[in-house]
Amino acid sequence: MIEKGHLREIFVIFERKNITALKLLIVRFSSIGDIVLTSPVPRIAKEQLKAEVHYVTKSQYVSLLENSPHIDKIYSFEKNINEVIPLLKKEKYDYIIDLHNSLRSKILKYKLKIKSKVVDKKNPDKWKMVNLKSKITIPHIVNRYIAPLERLGCHNDEKGLDFFYKKDKMLFEKYNIPTPYICISLGAKHFTKKIPINVIIDIISGINKNIVLIGGNDVIDEALEIEKNIDKPLVNLVGKINIPQSAQIIDYCEKLLTADTGMMHIAAALKKETIVLWGNTVPEFGMYPYYGKHKVKSSNFEVSGLKCRPCSKIGFDKCPKGHFKCMTEQNTEEIISSLY
Repeated sequence: MIEKGHLREIFVIFERKNITALKLLIVRFSSIGDIVLTSPVPRIAKEQLKAEVHYVTKSQYVSLLENSPHIDKIYSFEKNINEVIPLLKKEKYDYIIDLHNSLRSKILKYKLKIKSKVVDKKNPDKWKMVNLKSKITIPHIVNRYIAPLERLGCHNDEKGLDFFYKKDKMLFEKYNIPTPYICISLGAKHFTKKIPINVIIDIISGINKNIVLIGGNDVIDEALEIEKNIDKPLVNLVGKINIPQSAQIIDYCEKLLTADTGMMHIAAALKKETIVLWGNTVPEFGMYPYYGKHKVKSSNFEVSGLKCRPCSKIGFDKCPKGHFKCMTEQNTEEIISSLY
């Protein structure tokens, strides 16, 4: 039973007498993409260490984790980590696996007084890439998330990412979704990662494919604007479905067109081909689609020759230079070709 309030507990049925190894608490508070990118960690801990695995995150991200067979219990909080500190103290963990490495996670570790293994976020290298335009390629974040477990004797199993969701059996009938189709994910947490409306319209106008749009409430108006300017039918699910349902739409699509977003990582977890348009961020940050040993195609599109890229490791509300060329000058003809 999931209680309404600060504590969310999801139990996976298991024989507690078989839990003979470590008890671990994985820490990652946000956001969609980052939490999906941590998915190999509970799997590896469960399979290689036979550990009891708990996870603490913000309450709005529980749906990303609650169906994982590799997580035995989830703790969540609404606003402040202090909401769950007393409960976490009772668990008596052997180690904290800190995959956030922030002030908030440092406070958590200080209050729990438990040994920890911490991810290296490579922030100095990212600073050099953004501010000095240094040519650096940072190891993929998945490898860096797994590294704390390697200090406990584990190794990367190369199985890629996981994303577990409960299928909505009536989803396709409810929205009359034609198959096959291309899925396009609108929006991003920051403006300088978002694919502009006119670029999406140009792409859709150039392909003879069924199109399904997904995205959050923040891009409802943009989706409606795209519909108005397209002379072919498309299915607009923006603001109408939740994250698990969006994952189902991605799972059954031919390909996903997206920016550097959480949906990109959900697609990688589902082993779907992705076409990624990069704005202010770059793949060299180590956050591109990760498939492990699985051979799945992923196409990256970047505007070459821009001395201003990357301008941020995260993103801005507007282009610092005022032109937003990293997205507005994308080669739509090549992108259209990649969708066939």
